[in-house]
Amino acid sequence: MLNDEQIIVPEFYAQIIEASRELQFKMPSDLKTGSLLRTLSASKPSGHFLDIGTGTGLSLAWIAEGANETSRIISIDINSEFQQVAAEAFAEDQRITIVCADGNEWLTFYDGAQFDLIFADAMPGKFDVLDQTLSLVKVGGYYLIDDLLPQPNWPEGHPQRVEVLLETLKQRSDFVQTTLNWSTGLMLFTRIR
Repeated sequence: MLNDEQIIVPEFYAQIIEASRELQFKMPSDLKTGSLLRTLSASKPSGHFLDIGTGTGLSLAWIAEGANETSRIISIDINSEFQQVAAEAFAEDQRITIVCADGNEWLTFYDGAQFDLIFADAMPGKFDVLDQTLSLVKVGGYYLIDDLLPQPNWPEGHPQRVEVLLETLKQRSDFVQTTLNWSTGLMLFTRIR
């Protein structure tokens, strides 16, 4: 029988959860979203991955678990206190570069290689600088966004922003997309041209 609640968590997960509680970090990635991230990153050997919104590193843990030894992962966030948890957990992982920066600025000025997977788990890359972010996805690469179902921590006016985002993304002809009324509400895109 299928049971999507039985999920094996990645290395460092318990350590990151404990540190997140101590810091009162209240925006952890959902287990189901994490499991999907692990699967998507595993599908791209020697992949180049971007995690927008490091937080304390939970989504990064899932991406790192799926990525093979020749992959490269960049994780960006503006909050250095929360991000320090991830920096400590992954200090020995040479595949990972953790960047403390304003996501909008970083995405606007980034001029490196395109990505096989971008997980946009923050305002930058999802609600802000969207076109620039989508241009960074390789053909055949994935763009994943979460938190599209109502969340208790949504600020006033956020449901309307989500609706505008969904309508904007549905207009894209350079991506195919699947909407998942699952986990926290996901949309998964694959670039086709």
